[in-house]
Amino acid sequence: MKRLAFVGLVAAATGAATARLAPLDEKIYRQVLASYRGQVVLVDFWATWCAPCLEELPQLVKLEAKYRSRGLRLVPVSCDEPEDEGKALAFLRKAGVSFPGYLKRVADDEKFIVSVDPKWSGALPALFLYDRRGRLVRSFVGEADLNEVEKAVVKLL
Repeated sequence: MKRLAFVGLVAAATGAATARLAPLDEKIYRQVLASYRGQVVLVDFWATWCAPCLEELPQLVKLEAKYRSRGLRLVPVSCDEPEDEGKALAFLRKAGVSFPGYLKRVADDEKFIVSVDPKWSGALPALFLYDRRGRLVRSFVGEADLNEVEKAVVKLL
């Protein structure tokens, strides 16, 4: 697991696509955020069984492409079960994701959720926006108004 997480971090730092989704737990989550320090980060927790997630993710990919040169990075984190990793990877490819993706793999779901945002219930889709210093600035839980998300992103760029 450590090797896969490291591969995911290296891919994240270089922007390279990965053949697998790197596993992500609390420690790796903090490392991923730290690897993007100096950039605005939008973390998207999603799943293939979540219809609003499937509608939202392609739009988030377009948003990231629009503002990438100004420092926006999208970090997609699938909350699918391990046996559905192939479906998650296929959807990321279909959505046009050309950067690393992650698969949530935690020992204690509640502990992980609270570590991301104590106000988060774990509901999907969920977006977490971090400033250039790595501080959580805004959370969008449930179907997000993507115009509102874009305004929040632009404010940080």
